[in-house]
This record gives sequence, C-alpha cells and structure tokens, in this order.
Amino acid sequence: MPGPHVVPVHGDPDLPREVDVVVIGGGIIGASTALELAEGGLRVALCEKGGIGKEQSSRNWGWVRISRRDPREVPLMAEALRIWSGLDQRIGRDTGYRRAGILFTCATDLQYAQHEQWNRNLEGYQLDSRMLSQREFKDMFPGADMPLKGALYTAADGRAEPQKAAPAIAEAARDRGAHVLTECAVRGIETSGGAVSGVVTERGPIACKAVVLAGGAWSSLFAGNLGIDFPQLKVMNSVLRTKPLEGGPEQAIWHGDFAVRRRQDGGYTIASGHENIVDIVPKSFRYAWNFLPAFRKEWRSLSFRFGWRYFDEARIPNRWAMDEPSPFEYNRVLDPVPNRKLSDRALAAARRAFPVFARAEIAQRWAGYIDVTPDAVPVISAIDRVPGFFMASGFSGHGFGIGPAAGRLMADLVTGRTPLVDPAAFRFNRFSDGSKIELISGF
Repeated sequence: MPGPHVVPVHGDPDLPREVDVVVIGGGIIGASTALELAEGGLRVALCEKGGIGKEQSSRNWGWVRISRRDPREVPLMAEALRIWSGLDQRIGRDTGYRRAGILFTCATDLQYAQHEQWNRNLEGYQLDSRMLSQREFKDMFPGADMPLKGALYTAADGRAEPQKAAPAIAEAARDRGAHVLTECAVRGIETSGGAVSGVVTERGPIACKAVVLAGGAWSSLFAGNLGIDFPQLKVMNSVLRTKPLEGGPEQAIWHGDFAVRRRQDGGYTIASGHENIVDIVPKSFRYAWNFLPAFRKEWRSLSFRFGWRYFDEARIPNRWAMDEPSPFEYNRVLDPVPNRKLSDRALAAARRAFPVFARAEIAQRWAGYIDVTPDAVPVISAIDRVPGFFMASGFSGHGFGIGPAAGRLMADLVTGRTPLVDPAAFRFNRFSDGSKIELISGF
C-alpha cells in the first residue's frame, strides 16, 4: 500500500462469541468509541475490515483545531481539546499531540472581518484565540513573504500524528478489555424483535446488544444494506510530506493555496488549502439534490471528475446476503492515487510564502477520501429505525481533531449517560424531519 506508514496493530486471533457493543470501523472515531465504552466496563469488539487507522484517519493533515469550525461543532471540539491534552498520559502511548497553535491567514479586509466574526463563537470558552494584525504576523514569521491583512491565531489549537493516533487509542481500548479485530469485515446486523441482537462478520457471528457504525466513507453503503438512507459522498484530498526540515514554522498555517503542519519527525505535511476533487459516481446522482446547496457554496474549491471511479463504484452491489462476501472484503483499504498537480502547486505556494521550503524534499505522497454530509456536520446519533443501532460518521474532514470527544459522546448515547454536549445538532433524523440543512463552514 503506497499510503502513509501507519503504526501496525495486530488483531486478536479469536472472535468473541458475545459482547455488549460491536463498533464497526477502526479509524479514530471507532477506536475512541471503543476506548470510552471499555473504560466504562462494557465488553466491546472493535471490527475493522482492513487495518486500524489505514484510511482517512491516517491520511488527514493532523490538525487538532477548534478554529474555523462549524459553530455547531464548537462545544464538542472544546471538549476534544481537553481530552487531547491528557490523552497520551491516559492511554500510556504517544499520539504526537502538541499544543502548537494554528493560523488562518486573511488576504483581504473581508476575510479579516469574517474571521473576526467567527472568533466570537469562542466567547466564554476561555481559549486563547485572537486576531493578529499584519505587523503581528510579520513579527511572528519574520522571513515570510505573504501579502496579508492579518490572521486568526488560535494558540489553543494543536496537532497530532495521524499515523499514530488511531492505533494508540485502539491498543489502549484493548488494554481495557476490548477485542480488536482486524481484517474482520462486518457483513450485517442481526435483529430480534426489531432490535439489534448481533452482527455477522466474515469470520463468524458475534452476539451483542448494540452496534456503532463508524465506517467513514463506507457508512452509507453499510447503512443502505439495512434499508437506511444516509446521504454521504466522498471528496478526495491529496497530501505530501517532506523530509525533516529545520527552520520552518512551528504553528500550522492555512493560506488558501497551501496548508502546512510540522510533523513530529521534523518534516511537514503540505496540501492545498482549498482544492479537492469530487469523483462523479452513481451516488452523486442519487444524492445530487441533498448536496446541491453545499456544492453551490463550495464550487470554487471542488474539481468534479468523471473517470474510472464511477465504474468501480457502479460494480459494487448495494445489497448482499450475510452468508456471502460483502463489498468490504474486496476493498480492505481505500487508497486513491494522489493528484500530483494539486500537491505540487501547494508546495510551490508554500515555497513562495516561506523561503525555507525551497530546501524541502518530498518524502511521500498520498490521498484520502473524506466522507462528507450535506451540511458538513457529522452524525453522532441513535438510528431510531433499528433500536440498538448507532452511527458516528460523516465528519466531513473534521474528524481527526474532534475524534476523542466524538467517541465519548457516542459512548454516552449508547450507555444512556448524560451526553458530554447537547447531541441535537448531530442527530441522524435531521435529514428527514424537515430541518433546514445548512452548510456553514464547509468541507
């Protein structure tokens, strides 16, 4: 697999006969949910069709940010920042987390005003976030060559290592008694009296009382086999990492044409700050109406592409029986080919802004599929149609940083505890109850 080098997690050899909760999906959301449930004393099985953290959880930028988030996510992300600050000590492993700050630059007076307006969402949270003037930005980065009006600087934001985080959290869940099952696709859910009674995996059945679907870009397909319509599409982002480089910025920076984040190994993760590719697939037509408002708002940052991906997805069955191999067993890891043009353009822009990147050497490239919802807000919710079935998916490129708190909120909903934050904004039924679906902060 040419994607990023993820810390390997070796799955358990034996399948448990019965647990309290099965979590489907071994990314950071599923791993965090499993950890929270196991710490609460529940018997948990974390089932992953491929390897832990091998898809978008290891392919993202590694930003742990509250800045510029959808206001509906801010309360949950504030909790995530608190969890990240003590996570390594809690789990006894290194996720690479560091509070280093993130900046969103403002090229125009309008952008400055918009960022300043957004920052009011953090009032009352006691988080260090403020607007920088052009002079303050230049003082922070004396070698930078960027015509700016200023920047939004959130010192409370940080970074972590995507190739380490989900594996570390999954291992911590196993330390607390969870079963971690890799290359173990869940084919479907069994019910009794209409409620969840178990799952069928490719390795056999597991009895359980609850199931959490944290399948990332695969969630809509899995839910569809149950007759549950989840409006979800994919957006592809391309990334490169450099070899170790001295003298670059310590803070992560978004500047439209590029986004950079210093890595624990001394290199940098670099990507376009706003350009993504949308492959036209059969579900693009199915959910065109749901996503039309979002695409109208985001059209400048999306490049639509028709090609081989359409035919690949057209061949994937939408329904299957649990006594036959599922589509998940034929595609263990989504590993799209990165778009070199976009990442090269981002590196060139970073070099223009920060001369230090003229010395940057490319070590690796990869791409990942971001699972998106029409309002770019995740679903963290019970699915009323099937009692005992829950979903944590559709994080729309915001899942890595918010993951530990999303896992805690999901565990709260499964166990009936008082929710960490009000979960109303994340309810699944918002797509069918007549609620206004509004894209605020984008993908």
